Amino acid sequence: MPMIKPASIRDLKSRVNIVDVVAGVVTLRKAGASFKGLCPFHNEKTPSFHVSPDRGLFKCFGCGKGGDCISFVMETEHLAFTEAAETLARRFNIPLEYEEGGPTREERSLRQELYDLHERATEHFHEALRGHAPVGEFMRGYWTDKRRFPLELADEFKIGAADGAGGGLAAMLAKHQYSEEAFRQCGLFFVREGAPFSVGALKHRFRGRLMIPIRDIQGRVVAFTARQTDLTPADDPAREAKYVNSPETPIFTKGELLFNLDRARTQSGHAPFVMVEGQLDAMRCWHAGLKTVVAPQGTAITERQLHLLHRLNPRLECFLDGDSAGRKAAFRLLPLALKVGMEVKFLQLSVGKDPDELFRDHGMAAYEELRGHALDGITFACRAVLPDPANASALDRQEAVKQLFEIIAHSASETALETYLTQIQRELRLGRGVVADFDAFRRSARGNPLAVDQQQVATPDSGVTETYRPAGPEEHLLLLCLHHEELGPLLSQRIEHDWTDETSIAGRLFNRALAAFHDLDWPGKDEVLTLAHDDEERALLTKLLFVPSREEDPVKVANEGLRQLIERHIQQQFRQIDLEIASLTPDSDPNSYFTLKKRKVAVTRLRLNPPQLSAHQ
Repeated sequence: MPMIKPASIRDLKSRVNIVDVVAGVVTLRKAGASFKGLCPFHNEKTPSFHVSPDRGLFKCFGCGKGGDCISFVMETEHLAFTEAAETLARRFNIPLEYEEGGPTREERSLRQELYDLHERATEHFHEALRGHAPVGEFMRGYWTDKRRFPLELADEFKIGAADGAGGGLAAMLAKHQYSEEAFRQCGLFFVREGAPFSVGALKHRFRGRLMIPIRDIQGRVVAFTARQTDLTPADDPAREAKYVNSPETPIFTKGELLFNLDRARTQSGHAPFVMVEGQLDAMRCWHAGLKTVVAPQGTAITERQLHLLHRLNPRLECFLDGDSAGRKAAFRLLPLALKVGMEVKFLQLSVGKDPDELFRDHGMAAYEELRGHALDGITFACRAVLPDPANASALDRQEAVKQLFEIIAHSASETALETYLTQIQRELRLGRGVVADFDAFRRSARGNPLAVDQQQVATPDSGVTETYRPAGPEEHLLLLCLHHEELGPLLSQRIEHDWTDETSIAGRLFNRALAAFHDLDWPGKDEVLTLAHDDEERALLTKLLFVPSREEDPVKVANEGLRQLIERHIQQQFRQIDLEIASLTPDSDPNSYFTLKKRKVAVTRLRLNPPQLSAHQ
């Protein structure tokens, strides 16, 4: 049986709602952010079987079974992995892609055709930009003179050019024998529904424009943004639009990816992502040395995009234009960021300025200066809704407080809410009644179906009520790494391999997790089950993913786990050294005693000065 591509498996799991899969077997009811029912794998009277649509996982706290949508089908329908994946793909009408040796060329999926077609289109447009034809000369001049970008950057991002007639794209693609459906659905041409199909009659969507390829998180070209130029013909239906995006297709959904995330995610490390408004802004930042920059696809930021960022790094800096549109974008983003648990800061540009100009004219030094004056999300919001609280009327304060309450009500953390209320009280110069006012606001919101979805906000728990205590430091630290992924790289730098107990399931998994963080190969919470080598390991990971994260100070908790890990290692070392000293005889090597004493001194030094994480890292 041919092997399904790992990227296709990830795509399948991201597109299938596990609740829809499980609901065909188990009667589920809502429980917090999850669903609950009687386990299909063992007899029980009280439901202990949980399904999390956000995580794409199921877990039974009775029998221990757990996994994703594919493993659920494997267990309930007694299928092998590939058979289960293909069953789900057929059920939800999702094409699969296979490794070489799989389906023939005639059988390849439409999605794979579209990926391949977009790569060829990218090369075609880029060759036009670099060519000797008039369109290439014009676009190179536009790129280097008007936009003041180097040609090397155009090569790096595969920037292209489409002439006023479309550049012969359809004829080029026709030589590669793509299917009629691929031409109809790629978004590069206008095709009337039901009209007879002819490659020669295709009308190009992008003409006389600078072509910017849009890549998904795996680096595959899935769409284009086309910038208007003087070559854009008068009969272009979108002639007056500066930027035109590809329409949504089977491989492109605007609200589900971010420009440059494929590059930025490999650079993020401890640095936060930086969000700008447009692709050219992002490329300017990238060229200047800001390698964690991303941009939405010409639409307002979505919760899905922020979830994607949060999985990679929970910190975000918003570097938006200084005009009213930039401020509005910030206000749209902030509630969503609070909802997904992101820590957001705002860098404020002067009115009329944008990141492209800042970096082009002043470089990284100007950016670093702006960063020094960055505002956290709530402070930014407070100053935006009430710039002069000292001279504000009671009505102004009341309206400002209402706007701020609507924003912070999206927070999934009660601890964070307390902090936000303190900030609002300080910034707006309010009395102590702000907490009572917010409680009244939430009660009102619960009774109003059109208000903020406060019932979910007030119960951010996963629905799992079972008490849980990690069995040993490895399991506790592994739990922290799953829910606070930013701690993983820091722990991987401080923990030695022989400090962990690899005879335990948690110890083996924790060591693999540390290695993945160290090698910059951490799969992320959504794909962490790939670390498991057997059913027991998979069951433990699934359980830990379902445990609600309630640490108010994860660094402090991590340091306690680190202390326990080191203390156990030290005790083992002392016992081992004492045994070796006791086994020495008069005939033993004279240096053996001194070597053992040195080892004991080194272990004692570790106890006196153990490695710790800092809250500022």
